[in-house]
Amino acid sequence: MTDLLAALILGIIEGITEFLPISSTGHLLIAQHWLGHRSDLFNISIQAGAILAVVVIYWKRLWELATGFARRENRDYLFKLGAAFGVTAVLGIAVKKAGFQLPDQVLPIAWALVLGGVWMIAAEHFAAKRAAALGERSAITWTVAILVGIAQVIAGVFPGTSRSGATIFIALLAGTTSRAAATEFTFLVGIPTMFAATGYELLDVLGTPAAANEDWNALGVAFAASAVTAFIAVKWLLRYIQTHRFTAFAIYRFVFGAALLLLMPSGS
Repeated sequence: MTDLLAALILGIIEGITEFLPISSTGHLLIAQHWLGHRSDLFNISIQAGAILAVVVIYWKRLWELATGFARRENRDYLFKLGAAFGVTAVLGIAVKKAGFQLPDQVLPIAWALVLGGVWMIAAEHFAAKRAAALGERSAITWTVAILVGIAQVIAGVFPGTSRSGATIFIALLAGTTSRAAATEFTFLVGIPTMFAATGYELLDVLGTPAAANEDWNALGVAFAASAVTAFIAVKWLLRYIQTHRFTAFAIYRFVFGAALLLLMPSGS
């Protein structure tokens, strides 16, 4: 298999999995176990490609927020987006400075997929009970914003957790019972988060041997593939959640993770 084909496959995997609550980082690291290891810059940059799809899909909402800053509800929403991003940025930099590296073994990711599937089923149950008790609530509180920011960092530290899954369910459990509202907020928070992460990595590697060794053609192919497939995946997900719960994704995570635990050697 050529390197460009491998990059294309990784980009497609990223685009499909970034916003489905099944862990894009976990799937990428598992795929790279067979397709070859990639740099942190590659992994984060193609995530930014997927985020670009969200910018296109939500461009009307983003334009409304940007041009309607004088309106109190828009201003309040933007401040909460900023708070969630700020929490993620501060904690994320702290984690980076501490020398954290993503694991390159399949075993911990498989366990994260299994445990995350179990957690999602439980969270789905309690979120449904909370929605029944509180009714339909689309407001984003400051508590939700802060917790979403924390959840983004936790998902980044533990591959297999799923950034979208963790943040959506945190929002649902913390009081935003509307799935559409919780999903929109967490997706919009992902825009500055992933673009900032990509910029941080670029500044970290530019002018270093790592930049010279990076295959920029392969990264470009993967970035484009990620953006296109993410656009399709997000469009589908936004329709899906209108009439379905996330239980199917939890079952997928559990089955996939359990299969990896059964098939992979313990040291993999």
